[in-house]
Amino acid sequence: MSQGTELNFKTKKSSEKISENIHIFANDPSLAFFRIQEHVRKVLPAILEKRTEVLTLQNNLQGHCYDMEYGVQALKSIENSKQIFQNIQEITKTSIFLKQQLQYVENRNKTKKDSSRNSVYKRFSAHLTIDLPELPDFSSHFGRESTHRLESTTPGRTEAASIQGSLTELQRSHTTLH
Repeated sequence: MSQGTELNFKTKKSSEKISENIHIFANDPSLAFFRIQEHVRKVLPAILEKRTEVLTLQNNLQGHCYDMEYGVQALKSIENSKQIFQNIQEITKTSIFLKQQLQYVENRNKTKKDSSRNSVYKRFSAHLTIDLPELPDFSSHFGRESTHRLESTTPGRTEAASIQGSLTELQRSHTTLH
């Protein structure tokens, strides 16, 4: 019996070990899946948060790339506008030169007027008395006729006003000499 009990004991032991191994093999995948599920539950929120952060950074980076491309295009267009700025500079120089010429002419005319007002002839002639007959006032009659003729020949009134101004100036110069 000793061999029978020993055999029985060995059979029981081996059947327990086989049963335990079958139980481990049967439950091992479910235990592995449990461990995987546990790991995913712990890591998934952090991974999801990092994913949204990466997507946001990608969108921002894409926006910055577009901005940089626009900036490069703007700089290239500024480089192409060099000729335009040179034209503006030349026009500005020309206008400054013309303005200086106009100021020079105005100053020269003022100097001539001032010198003609203070001329010796004027000072001398101011003391002389010349009896010239009074001229009739033709400005009203002549001015109306010439204005009427100018209006009928030209569409603008600037020439008529110019002639009227010239007649008035002529009359003034005649009266200031006397």
